[in-house]
Parts: sequence; C-alpha cells; structure tokens
Amino acid sequence: MTVKLNHTIVSAHDARATADFLTEVFGFAPATPYGPFLVVATDNEVSLDVMAVEGDITPQHYAFLVGDEDFDAIFGRIKARGLPYWADPFHHQPNRINTHDGGRGVYFDDPNGHSLEIITVPYGG
Repeated sequence: MTVKLNHTIVSAHDARATADFLTEVFGFAPATPYGPFLVVATDNEVSLDVMAVEGDITPQHYAFLVGDEDFDAIFGRIKARGLPYWADPFHHQPNRINTHDGGRGVYFDDPNGHSLEIITVPYGG
C-alpha cells in the first residue's frame, strides 16, 4: 500500500480571496467549489481545500518544492504584488532569499497569516 497526502484544509477569513491568492501567486488553475471548500489543485495531486472560518485562525506552514523556472515566476509574482518576503521562517531576514542545500528558498505570508515557502531543493538534499 502506498500512502500519499491527498488534501489539507486551509482556514481563511475570506475563502474566495485566499483561493484566488493561491492560484494567482502559484499559477494554479482556478479553484473549484466542493461543499464548503474552494479546492486549489496543486501539480502533484494534493489539493489545498480553502474553507472560510470565523474568528481566529491558527497560522500554518505550507512549503512547495518548485523548479528553478517556477521559482523565478512565483518569486516575480510575489515581488510584483509588493508582498513582504524573507529568507527565514521567523521573518528575521527581510527582502532576501536563502540558498540552503544549494537551492533557493523564500518565505511569504498569505492574507490569513499562513506562512508559505517555495524551495528549489528539498531540505537535506
């Protein structure tokens, strides 16, 4: 038996705005509705199921492994939107990317405070 992550729920104050943010920044296809969710399909058959919630949201971390060309495109969209970005998850190194393990990585936040990360090389690798 093979065990694969299929989906995860992303809490949002505004599900539509969050789904649009994710699809636009990452270049994914538009989200599709499914019950109370807006489903954002990634390129590896894992979906981010965005759900509107009231009240506080506990920030989560979502990391995406991308190729160099996709990194350039996504990072370009981050900068074009004027989004703050950091080389580290603690936001101590603003306006920088990291070069861990010989790749490139950068952190930025979604509209709900979730920490998003793009990396070109898996950690340790």
